[in-house]
Amino acid sequence: MRIIENLNEVSDRKPSAIALGSFDGIHYGHQVLIKNMVEEAEKEGLVSSVFSFSNHPRDLIPGKEKVKSILDKREKEEIIEGLNVDTLVAIPFTKEIMELSPRDFVETLLVKGLNAKFLFCGFNYRFGYKAEGTPEVLDELGKEFGFEVTVIPTVKIDGNNVSSTMIRTLIAGGQVEKCPMYMGRYYSIGGEVVVGNRLGRKLGFPTSNLIIDESMVTPPNGVYATYCLYNGKRYPSVTNLGVKPTVGNYEKSVETHIFDFDKELYGSKIKVEFLKKLRDEVKFDDYEELANQIERDVREAREYFEAL
Repeated sequence: MRIIENLNEVSDRKPSAIALGSFDGIHYGHQVLIKNMVEEAEKEGLVSSVFSFSNHPRDLIPGKEKVKSILDKREKEEIIEGLNVDTLVAIPFTKEIMELSPRDFVETLLVKGLNAKFLFCGFNYRFGYKAEGTPEVLDELGKEFGFEVTVIPTVKIDGNNVSSTMIRTLIAGGQVEKCPMYMGRYYSIGGEVVVGNRLGRKLGFPTSNLIIDESMVTPPNGVYATYCLYNGKRYPSVTNLGVKPTVGNYEKSVETHIFDFDKELYGSKIKVEFLKKLRDEVKFDDYEELANQIERDVREAREYFEAL
């Protein structure tokens, strides 16, 4: 898959079918939209493209709280590539783009920039200055510039509208077990294993530690039944997400104990998938009490996996 981070990189400008949106989380609604676009591109012999921004447009609005991401850049790229997309456009959302009228947005970025012939968007897609562009406006502009517009209706699962906002709410509320229903995969945190304080090893439960990216949405502090993905294999594990209040003053991090695993992972890339919250994070009076609780956590997590 070709990744374009600057429209000036585009020299060939082959006719394209384009999926429009933020695509944070690549949930089932996003997947339906992208798959429809890819099918049309294949039928018409066009380049299949996803058009998004590398930062959230709301981040440029003064006074607005920054939107936490569900996926990091690399994972988002991998999932989109897995949907058989030819080109991912992920350009920065700038003040100049923010001030483009809907017509200029379409003409500059989509028509001249990407040679759009078919556009696919969600029912609530907004674009252009003050988000004045709507699917209806897009359809009218299509008549002028010669492209067709397909609007994908909301996807409902279990009676709920699938949206990135809803998924962020689930994650932030610790309801990680519901994420696969709406995303088709577990919520996860990935990264490079770093050296921790090695207390887990001293207590008999060695852990692999990841630093939290503050730009990402994360579940509440607590202990979770998890899978750890390492070197193409998925291992049952138990994870503490938090600040380790019994030990001292630490930044929020991920500490994962992989069952029946003794390999040193410092410097390795892993991904931790969150299946279910087991308990809140607690400050214990001493290390012995902490060790006893970790033993109970491991036992409960093992029982959870045995019941799957």
